Amino acid sequence: MLGYLVLIALQIIAAWFGKGQVTGYIPNQGAIIDAAVDAAVIAVIVWVVGLVGSFVLKDVRTPGSSTLVTALIGALIGAAIVFLLPQLGYSLPSGIKAGFIPVAGAIFGYLLRR
Repeated sequence: MLGYLVLIALQIIAAWFGKGQVTGYIPNQGAIIDAAVDAAVIAVIVWVVGLVGSFVLKDVRTPGSSTLVTALIGALIGAAIVFLLPQLGYSLPSGIKAGFIPVAGAIFGYLLRR
C-alpha cells in the first residue's frame, strides 16, 4: 500500500511538471485538440512513471497496455470536464485548478487497471 502511495505522489509530480515540458514541442491546433493532446501526454507520463515505479518500488504491479488505455480514457474525461463545464454555464470550485482534473483522471484510470 505504501508503494502505491509513493507511486501516486510521483505520478502527480511528474504529470504536473512534465506536461508543460513535453507539450512545449507540440504546436497549438485549437482548444479542443490541445486539451486532448494534453490529456494524452498526461496519460503517457502517468503510465511511464508507473512502469518505472513498478521496477523500483516494492509490491507495485507492472502496468500493461490496458492500463495505458484506461489512464488515457480517464485523462480525456477530465479534459472534457474542464472544457465543457464553462460552456454549460458551470464553473469549477475556486480551490481546484483546471489543469489538475486531467491528471486526477489519468491517475484514477491507472489505478482502476493496475
